[in-house]
Parts: sequence; C-alpha cells; structure tokens
Amino acid sequence: MEFHALPGIVAGRARGGRDAQQDDLICFHDPATRTYLLVLADGMGGDGAGELASQGVIEMARRLWTRGTWRHQPTSLFLESLCQLAHAELRHRQQQLIAGAPHSTIVALLVKDHRIAWAHVGDSRLYRFHGRRLMGRTEDHSLAQLKYRRGEISERELVTHADQQQLLRGLGGPEEPVVEHGSGDLRHGCAFVLCSDGAWTQLKDEELGRFVQRHDQHDAVRDAIHLAVERGGASGDNVSLIFMRPPLGGLWPALWQAVFAGRRRKAPATMQEEV
Repeated sequence: MEFHALPGIVAGRARGGRDAQQDDLICFHDPATRTYLLVLADGMGGDGAGELASQGVIEMARRLWTRGTWRHQPTSLFLESLCQLAHAELRHRQQQLIAGAPHSTIVALLVKDHRIAWAHVGDSRLYRFHGRRLMGRTEDHSLAQLKYRRGEISERELVTHADQQQLLRGLGGPEEPVVEHGSGDLRHGCAFVLCSDGAWTQLKDEELGRFVQRHDQHDAVRDAIHLAVERGGASGDNVSLIFMRPPLGGLWPALWQAVFAGRRRKAPATMQEEV
C-alpha cells in the first residue's frame, strides 16, 4: 500500500488481489496560484500493457504540468488536451510493443481560481460531496451504465453486473476518445474523491462520504483502501483513491502542513509539490 500527500489531499493505492499494479495517480499543487491538478488512471491490456498504459497517462500529466500550459489555457481546453495527448501517447507506445494493447481510463480534476473543472473517459470516477452528502458523480462510460440509464438494471445491480467492465470509451483505442467534461464553483465544505473501479465497486457512496470527511485524511484513505481490498478478496482488483478537501485560503494551509509534518515520522506519507 502506497500513500502520498499535499495540503488538503491524500492519495493511496494498493494491488489488491492482483500481481501487477495497473492503477496510477499523480497530484500537483502550485502554492502561488492555489492551483491543483489531480489525475488517476486505470490501465488495461495483457502482457504488462495495462501498467504501461496508466504510467503513460500519468507521464503526460506530468509533462503538461511542468510546461505550465494550465496557466494560460482555459481549464476545459487544458483537460481536453491532457486526455487527447495521453491517448496519442498510448497509441505510440502500442507501436513499440510486441504483444499487448495499452488502454486506460482517466479522471482528472483541476482546481483553479476558486473554480473546479473535471474530465473523464472510462469508469474511473469523481465524486463530489458537501459534508457527507453526495452532490454528484461522473457517469461510467460502460455498457452497464448505459443499461442503468435505460432503466434495464438498478443502481445496485450496476456494481456487480457482467457488463460493468465492458467500457464504451477509453484511451489508447483506434478512435479518438470522446471526453466528458464538467465544471462548477469551488464551495466551502466541498470534498472530492477520485477512484478506480477497484474502489467504487467495493465501497458504497455513503461510506466514501464518511471516509472523506474524517478529520485524519491519511487514516481515512488507508482505512478505505484496506476495506476495499478486504472486500475484493483474493481476486480483487487494484484499488486507488484520492481524497481532497480544498484549502480555501487563510491559516488553514499553514496549520495543515504543521500538523501533517508532525505525523510524517509515523506515517508513510511525504509532503511535496508533486505526488
């Protein structure tokens, strides 16, 4: 199990019952502008291609953040570029493989100028909570989600349905992905969860709401991942989670860093500008 942290953010992942880790994630923070970028990817493909795919998505996010394109591009355009360039990167990597086809989901959240914007392709999710109340989540690009929207299956059946893993959109395929976008104001008391399907298939919405609002976010992420892995069992999927409660200025960031600095001696987490 791995953990990382930034002010207001804790991220973690675990292999679960799998031999390989095909989930990857990264979080960035620019203190001067109070801008955050969170990206999570769930790779797919045999012969190690899934791991290569998620790494490719995260590497593209790192490149774009380092170049600073988020500083001058509209948020939706930046996120669209991230998804399309990550897709192109996976297509390029596929040409270098003898076997396997690297495909991946992506979910990304950009917090900037007291606004939030997100984009996703596939079935990795973004949840938005106010307190413990679920305000909304992204819709999966899967056959099971389509059947749910048509009223053919219930929301409870969505989690365990045989078509849950039949994705209708993804990065790395022969066609350019259709990216779904959303945006809104950053409101006081809001919290966000980004996660792979290995997490949301094992944790109920109300459980995620309780976890993300716990005072100690590191312990919350650890306990949530542990519970998802335990429920997944020996054949369980990789589990990845990012919890975010955005600092809204004032003394909160300084206090958070001071408190967390004291915990670092006891917890496997690091304070850094990139996770």
